[in-house]
Amino acid sequence: MLEQLFSDIGIIWAKYGTVYLTGIWNTLVLATVSTLIGCVIGFVCGILQTIPCAKGDNLAKRFFLKLLRIVIRIYVEVFRGTPMILQAVFIYYGMPYFFGMAFRDIWTVSILVVSINTGAYMAESVRGGIMSIDAGQFEGAKAIGMNHFQTMLSVILPQTLRNILPQIGNNYIINVKDTSVMFIIGFQDFFAVHKMVSGAVFKYFPSAFLEMGGYLFLTLLASFLLRALEKRLQGKGNYELVSEDQLVMTAGTYQFSGAAPYEEKSRDYQGEKP
Repeated sequence: MLEQLFSDIGIIWAKYGTVYLTGIWNTLVLATVSTLIGCVIGFVCGILQTIPCAKGDNLAKRFFLKLLRIVIRIYVEVFRGTPMILQAVFIYYGMPYFFGMAFRDIWTVSILVVSINTGAYMAESVRGGIMSIDAGQFEGAKAIGMNHFQTMLSVILPQTLRNILPQIGNNYIINVKDTSVMFIIGFQDFFAVHKMVSGAVFKYFPSAFLEMGGYLFLTLLASFLLRALEKRLQGKGNYELVSEDQLVMTAGTYQFSGAAPYEEKSRDYQGEKP
């Protein structure tokens, strides 16, 4: 049975290998671009939710920030609480009903759907990452005259990025797999190729076996690269503290040009000849 399975896989790959590789490429491009855009959306939403708002601030600022947080909360809850496949159907097929217009480019719709979905998850990750930074970091930045924007850009966000990097990697791996739902609107990703090939050769399981192996390879490779990046950002495991000031010369090594050594001077004082 295994010989027959691998024989069928070999036949399928020999005939449709190029098509599978095209599907893999489309999946990687969609997952990578959408994850990057989703991270930008998440960082913007996370930062806007953490803007300080005190009772002493003017009414317009407090009203605007309150309204902004309500809008972000609705966005996060809607896109986290509904399946991505239905979001794709709603945006692609629902636009003519609500706005009288339709998307013509499948790539645009696919990137839009996956990016917005990723941004909803990243918004909460970023907000939690910012809130996890010690309050002393904010106070120290404020003490040296930084405003909120400067504090976030130079002090808080670099630490937040390092803290939430595992979550970013997790979202990327999820997107590599979840792009498969875009076949519902006609996107030719890795999974859509499997549907097409299995229907053409009537060998569903060999194609599914090949598909599963391909997805596993992509996710393992992504995990390896992300762990390497995470380890690099963490820096060295230990650091050697400087035990002496490099700008100060060690005692007894001072030399002055034109002056005799200490021993020669002492012998001269005692009337001895060198």
